[in-house]
Amino acid sequence: MPDFAPPSFRPFADLQVQVGAPQEVGATPRGRRRVIPILGGQVQGPGWTARVLPGGADFQLLVSDTLAELDARYVLETDAGELIYVQNHALRSGPPEAMARLVRGEAVDPALIYFRCSPRFETAAPSLQWITERLFIGVGQREPSQVLMRFHELL
Repeated sequence: MPDFAPPSFRPFADLQVQVGAPQEVGATPRGRRRVIPILGGQVQGPGWTARVLPGGADFQLLVSDTLAELDARYVLETDAGELIYVQNHALRSGPPEAMARLVRGEAVDPALIYFRCSPRFETAAPSLQWITERLFIGVGQREPSQVLMRFHELL
């Protein structure tokens, strides 16, 4: 077996995403379904900035009282006017009481919550094609009116 070097990471972007009130779909055969509107936000990366355009959403499935599966889809617009489509899959888990507080929109100590994500990017911008050919991972924190995330490129 080859001696593979362990993967490393390079910082890609910090996101601050404003979110609206949940749309409660209700209990489905797969779990409790919710849709969280994305209202806007800011992005800061090494040498670049962007804004989160309003109109996206986070499609949530509350699988159990300790686990939520998230599928957020939204668009970034760089300061150069380039558009980036983001599809971000995430898992958020924690003790039942902490998860219930998050669902109610209350502040929760982020140390109690496991929030990890894997964003994928699509763009028509020639200068950004490289992001469509890489894997990224991230960590997140849910606050009452926003989601904070840090994305890293997997090297």
